[in-house]
Amino acid sequence: MSLGKLYLIPNVISSDTENQTIPVGVIEIILRLRYFIVEDIRTARRYLRKIGFTADFDTQVQFFELNKHTHLSDLDSYLNPLFSGDDMGILSESGLPCIADPGNVIVEKAQNLNVKIVPLVGPSSIFLALMASGFNGQNFAFNGYLPINDKDRKQKIKELEVKILRDNQTQIFIETPYRNQQIFEAILSACQSSLRLCIASDVSGKSENIRTMSIAEWRFSGKKLGKVNMIFLLYK
Repeated sequence: MSLGKLYLIPNVISSDTENQTIPVGVIEIILRLRYFIVEDIRTARRYLRKIGFTADFDTQVQFFELNKHTHLSDLDSYLNPLFSGDDMGILSESGLPCIADPGNVIVEKAQNLNVKIVPLVGPSSIFLALMASGFNGQNFAFNGYLPINDKDRKQKIKELEVKILRDNQTQIFIETPYRNQQIFEAILSACQSSLRLCIASDVSGKSENIRTMSIAEWRFSGKKLGKVNMIFLLYK
């Protein structure tokens, strides 16, 4: 029997946008899967129901949780359905699997086993924000989360500034919503006035706001950031 395929399943990045951001063809593939690797079973079930999944979760579907509590020794067994010829899906909590997401460890194992990996089209706040920023989309870097410590964070921001000026490279990073204001203030404090900052919030959602201004303009604005999902982009 041939190996099953491993599908990389996109999720929405703003609530109630399934019809706008998840292609019909992608939904059709998801609806026929019965094995899923997810970060949280409860939220995965909710998403699947929203896109029309009708199979019984208790008797017809098997979930494998992949998060900070997962033991690495358990991961090999997660791929067992593939060896029975069954297809599987990795479902992110938000956006695309393996992008600011732990799914890459599973994909790495699957690649080593010559499993066919099928990435499915869906929304990415990182790329949507970059598209709308006006910044360099041919040379950019996604840095994930910056350090929490104030001193370390400002040092990292200064390092990113050097890369922008030296390499003509857009720098992209994210933060947990409750630290948005802290990182915003750190950027305004650490960066030179002429550098430009784009802040993108609720990307693809009803309250989407993507705004690019110079550091000087952001300082003058007196802007206070709310506790919502945001993407930060820096460029010259």
